[in-house]
Amino acid sequence: MQTDAEAQQRGWVLGDLSGFLGLMIDNLAVLAFLAGVLVAGFQFPADVVYRRMFPGTALGVLLGDLAYAWMAKRLARRTGNPGVTAMPLGLDTPSTIGLALVVLGPAFLELKGHGLLPEAAALGAWRIGMAVMVLMGLIKLALSFCGDWVRRQVPRAGLLGSLAGLSLALMGFLPLLDIFSLPLIGLLALALVLATLAGRLQLPFRIPGILAAVILGTALYHLLGPLGLAGGAYRAPVLTLHPGLPLPTLGFLQGLPAALHYLPLALPFAILTVVGGINVTESARAAGDDFPTRDILLVEALATLVAGVCGGVAQSTPYIGQPAYKAMGARSGYVVLTGLFIGLGGMLGLVSFFVELIPRAVLAPILVFVALEIMVQATLACPRRHAPAVALAYLPSLAQLLSIKLSTLLPAALFASLLVGTGPGTPELLLITALGSGFIITGMLWGSVLADTVDRRFLRAALSLAVLALLSFFGVIHSASPHGAIGLPWRLPEAVQRAIPYRLSLAYLVLAGLALLAPWLTRSTPPPPEASASPGGSH
Repeated sequence: MQTDAEAQQRGWVLGDLSGFLGLMIDNLAVLAFLAGVLVAGFQFPADVVYRRMFPGTALGVLLGDLAYAWMAKRLARRTGNPGVTAMPLGLDTPSTIGLALVVLGPAFLELKGHGLLPEAAALGAWRIGMAVMVLMGLIKLALSFCGDWVRRQVPRAGLLGSLAGLSLALMGFLPLLDIFSLPLIGLLALALVLATLAGRLQLPFRIPGILAAVILGTALYHLLGPLGLAGGAYRAPVLTLHPGLPLPTLGFLQGLPAALHYLPLALPFAILTVVGGINVTESARAAGDDFPTRDILLVEALATLVAGVCGGVAQSTPYIGQPAYKAMGARSGYVVLTGLFIGLGGMLGLVSFFVELIPRAVLAPILVFVALEIMVQATLACPRRHAPAVALAYLPSLAQLLSIKLSTLLPAALFASLLVGTGPGTPELLLITALGSGFIITGMLWGSVLADTVDRRFLRAALSLAVLALLSFFGVIHSASPHGAIGLPWRLPEAVQRAIPYRLSLAYLVLAGLALLAPWLTRSTPPPPEASASPGGSH
């Protein structure tokens, strides 16, 4: 019988089962949301989503996870540390849902409006989605070589604080809505996940908490749901296999002209995943696993590019939460299992089967747990004096959360009218939307400015403010476009929207000037003393 040390050397330990369940379910949740937006929201033919889009998308996850497992084993051999936990890779949640809402769905409706039948329109939208993915992969490939430099320049408070904000808003709060939609099922699953993973309680026979939550929650849903006892609406699953092979194709070339039209909407998502990749690499480094930032970014770029060429419509990205999987006891085996399950399952049609079978209220608790782990790490892994900078980096994510919920709850025409308003001044909804646009980059730079100010590094603070001004002017952050598009400010349709880039860029430039003058305008006092050493230190 093999010892724990031998198992760790092989990269397979008991914690890999919990890690696999968490990462696999996380990916299933994203695919479930993608299918829900396209099939239920835009009336996409389900066969196109499951047979054409899912296999290539899943292939990107398979290749990326296998590459990250190899990187973890290489790091373990180099450092002599068998406890290295591989970086988790999966489908990026914000961009998967965002691209479905602003690229795939609108393209499908536009093609249908030109007289195409639903099947033909869906295939046309799929080719446009493929082309957008290929373009995003190429952009990420070019940006991946800048990752290490960015990591060295940006304080940890900015890197981790922006991730913690995303965790709070999109991975903590939004899944709670799914949990409360079926409170009996969802809260039971949440209790099992938190009690076993956060509370470290052991279930009988050492059954992993995530496995127990998924099996028990799914069983109760399908037993009690038809009787009206599940606490919410029951939807019977359509349990049909939709197999498909992710074969390389030049079909994306047909969608390339239209994809260039959608690129300004998609480009921020590519940039956000690169920034997110830098952040999660720093998160893993704070947890003790020093992966090369450039290699992490190159893998996610290539996985996205290959997925796009093979029919995928959702980009792969390293997930936040590597410390959470490390806390579960996972090593490298969990990403191998996840890659095989999602990759092969997407080709054989098993993924679409499970997307239909498992309710989202059961999938959501693992997202909540990962969100909690990231928020805790962002606070503990930074120097105490940078705590206000970490908290400041949270705020743009709250604006993004408000923008997402308002855009989905309000009718499209009403939402568009509220963006431009009718009276004097800037409409509040436009301010919320602009503040949330590019929220990861905004949070990272806001946190960096405050951390550098605390440390009296005024030149760095001024440079970050100048970058904020530049990005604001072109809409990379604070976009005044309803869909967060990048572009020239004078091309925006409404005067109130055109004013946003100019005003914000000017404000950031003024602050940059004041930061440069700060050594002469303020009393020269040393940075606040550190009460105790913080894990990982700072840059």
